[in-house]
Amino acid sequence: MTILVTGATGNIGRRVVDHLITLGAKDIRALTANPTKAQLPDSVTAITGYLGRPDSLRAALDGVERVYLAPYTETLTATLALMKEAGVQYVVALSGGAHWSEHADAVTASGLPHTQLGPGEFCENFAMWADQIRTTQTVAEPYPDAVEAPVSMDDIARVAAHLLTGPQDPHLSRMYDLTGPKALSRAQIAVQIGVGIGVPVTVQHCSRTEAEELLRPVMGDGVQWYFDLFSAGSEPQVANDAVEQLTGTPAMSMAQWAAANADQFR
Repeated sequence: MTILVTGATGNIGRRVVDHLITLGAKDIRALTANPTKAQLPDSVTAITGYLGRPDSLRAALDGVERVYLAPYTETLTATLALMKEAGVQYVVALSGGAHWSEHADAVTASGLPHTQLGPGEFCENFAMWADQIRTTQTVAEPYPDAVEAPVSMDDIARVAAHLLTGPQDPHLSRMYDLTGPKALSRAQIAVQIGVGIGVPVTVQHCSRTEAEELLRPVMGDGVQWYFDLFSAGSEPQVANDAVEQLTGTPAMSMAQWAAANADQFR
């Protein structure tokens, strides 16, 4: 069975490649714009291509049965059409859930057999607080009571790899909301990072403007879009056990993720 991983040098795609190898997948293709810099394992076939240029995908898709798709908005419809034309039998798409409904709608409309993954906030996003934690052990936060259940990129990749290597029938046309094991307020997330790195972390309520000024050097103009999600008064996220149900291993907690990435905060 030939599996193509798009975005294979990205934060999640690269982890998908590693988990596919762990699960025993033998014929893995990795789509990358620059194979010489990809540093992929020798057992993986690096294919030159870029989702932003759909015509570059034709060779990559030849003979492929399953695809991990990290949607590229501008060319998603064309990419899906090429996959269907190539005879791809199953797509696992990181569609992004509620905030990226256009991705999910396009995958559904494609007619390709598929499963979609809709994670909420990534644990990795909270590296945005690293400088504050390193320097003051205090996080300035305008929405400390907003509740989320962050999931790690590695857990998302594990789910994708299990779906790509297992029977597809139980998962066809499903959208799986992926979360961490526990819903926490943003204030509690900061505290759990402290637990993970062995340093007490406190939270100081601040204005949105103050928080944007602190985070703009890290997040750029995306900081405004990010805080818009919370200012709109979204419903508290509810944690689930989808990661464990799909992989057999529980999702990483916020404290566990922080412990594994402690150097970022010290």
